[in-house]
Amino acid sequence: MEKLSTYRNTKDVVDKYKFKFSKSLGQNFLINSNIIDEIINGARITEDDYVVEIGPGIGTLTKEMANIAKKVVAVEIDKKLIPILKDTLSECDNVEVVNQDILKVDIKELVNEKLDGRPIKLVANLPYYITTPIVMKFLEEDIVVSDIVVMVQKEVADRMSADPCTKAYGSLSVAVQYYSEPHIIAKVPKSMFIPQPNVDSTVIALRAHEEIKHDLKDKELFFKVVKAAFSKRRKTILNAISSYDIELSKEEVNQVLEDASIDAKRRGETLSIDEFANLANKVYDKLENK
Repeated sequence: MEKLSTYRNTKDVVDKYKFKFSKSLGQNFLINSNIIDEIINGARITEDDYVVEIGPGIGTLTKEMANIAKKVVAVEIDKKLIPILKDTLSECDNVEVVNQDILKVDIKELVNEKLDGRPIKLVANLPYYITTPIVMKFLEEDIVVSDIVVMVQKEVADRMSADPCTKAYGSLSVAVQYYSEPHIIAKVPKSMFIPQPNVDSTVIALRAHEEIKHDLKDKELFFKVVKAAFSKRRKTILNAISSYDIELSKEEVNQVLEDASIDAKRRGETLSIDEFANLANKVYDKLENK
């Protein structure tokens, strides 16, 4: 099967169907086969794997994954792309295209219905404005997903993979790393797409933890404490949490920080996930004993 991942082949398909790119859907088609290979290798796709792809476009990556994987379910929101995908993927009998908005889809139901509830790998070239909600949706859902490989805006990948005490480290870093281990796979200049986006991209792989490493008394409270800590980055951890909706007085927050062996003058960006977990559990204890 001829690859779609060249400028000429992609342009031929776009022209054949008189396809108009949608800015609102963040449509940019990848035209570099090396990056396609990097994505597939990054997702560690084998002949035994079941893959969910979000935003297949004209099927450039879908086609190459279908050559390897057991089955690919491609979720595409744009109904104008469905006849194109039917054409470009006509030789792939192990691909099923679903014309839905992934943000409105019940992920567990989709995996149960299309893939018999099997463990999956997620691969996506995501519009930047929906990157975080989609990634978190797959990490948080009650499904077995071993690898998530997504192409995102460079700054978003930097935030997902950031270490404490860096400018990029924030609540997204903690959330992603609570569930997975991030690895940068490839840098993708904007010149590798048509039409060219305004920013460069990065392919990042998130390897889901087989077991969550942190023993939390209340996961929702943990993420609330994390958001509080980063809500006012210039403030100390004491002031940031005290001014957030945690229902503890400044004196009580100070006591909680002392119980967690965390200096009240530190800033949220200096805390590791282990420290956040310990802190959240101490906050839970304090709230329970009020």
